[in-house]
Amino acid sequence: MRAAGAPSIMRLILYSGKGGVGKTSISAATGLELARRGHRTLVMSVDPAHSLTDAFDLEKRLMDHEAGKLVSVSKNLWIQEVDVQEEIARHWESVYAYVSALLNVSGLEQTLAEELAIFPGMEEVSSLLYVNQYVRERTFDVILLDCAPTGESLRFVSIPTTLEWYMTKLFKLERRVAKMVRPMISTFASVPIPQEDYFENLQALHRKLAGIDRLMADPKVTTVRLVTNPEKVVIKETQRAFTYFCLFGLTVDAVIMNRILPTEIHDTFFDTWKNTQERWVQNIEEFFAPVPVWRVPLFEDEVLGIERLKRLGRELYGPRDPVRVYFQEAPYRFRKADGNYQLHLRLPFVSSDDIHLFKKQDELIIRVGGLKRHVSLPPRIARCEPLSARVRDGELIVIMGRTNGQRETKSEITAAT
Repeated sequence: MRAAGAPSIMRLILYSGKGGVGKTSISAATGLELARRGHRTLVMSVDPAHSLTDAFDLEKRLMDHEAGKLVSVSKNLWIQEVDVQEEIARHWESVYAYVSALLNVSGLEQTLAEELAIFPGMEEVSSLLYVNQYVRERTFDVILLDCAPTGESLRFVSIPTTLEWYMTKLFKLERRVAKMVRPMISTFASVPIPQEDYFENLQALHRKLAGIDRLMADPKVTTVRLVTNPEKVVIKETQRAFTYFCLFGLTVDAVIMNRILPTEIHDTFFDTWKNTQERWVQNIEEFFAPVPVWRVPLFEDEVLGIERLKRLGRELYGPRDPVRVYFQEAPYRFRKADGNYQLHLRLPFVSSDDIHLFKKQDELIIRVGGLKRHVSLPPRIARCEPLSARVRDGELIVIMGRTNGQRETKSEITAAT
């Protein structure tokens, strides 16, 4: 069932940024504004340290049995804080049991082993499972994801690509090896080998996530909105987040500058703060151009409860439609020039020293700092080797072609300015 005036296609919007910048308040305020405009809206917390119920001031209303479930907040608006303990029983039982047994054999006490068996990624995958389910069933018109701080957000968006790579490259081999060695190992060692239900569990999860990678990479459906504050450390983190989301193929369609001191404040104590903020506000539009930057003033009190969140939504959006895509650009593209192929990838805020490229068989692996992105190459381009790379106007351009010598299975080059 779709609401009157609902978008022709479903929208998925991620709100991300450094911890403490106001992502949850912005997400909640956006949800209320969308619901007011008639869109069936879900605000889902992807941050393990959930604070959505706090933002809506609902903790007194919610019961323990509602943990992890959809909760109606107002007309057309629901929230959900994924409970990883509940999700283990629904999706991860065999995987959790194996990891727990493995940790217990290694010498950890059983209770501690069970706690540590909730490894990084379980909560993110559980959230993605819900997103994919709601998209398939057209449950909502818009889903807003209140993401964890930047590092965890990047893990969240990288999971579909990583899981697809694992299932394609390693899963079948691991399953065959485990089947062969399980009888031998069990006779002389206590180390558990994954049982068949472990692999069936992973395969079922993969099926349930099918298509989420394409959904996340579709700029007509999914965009990221970065929330930041007018402070140097926070803005630098926002720049890094912008680069990494581009690397993972997601479109950032807006940057939200939150908690700007209002001009009507006239107090010598705040003069330096106001000057510092004004300097960063002036520079930030240059940093992120052509992506739009939206400004939100600092309120006189904490933004808590539905009425204050509604006010925040009015301040943030005004006449803007929150569901609209405000910037859209393909994450990367291929073209041919001078007999060679070129891969163009938008990577603002990086220098040549930050980027390293690896070519391995049919994949180009791009490393920026500690993060990697696997770019699957079309068959014809996969026969070529990276010849050179350069960074120009915030874009990485990789030149690929045939080499005179024997084709290598792995090569490495560093981008040049």
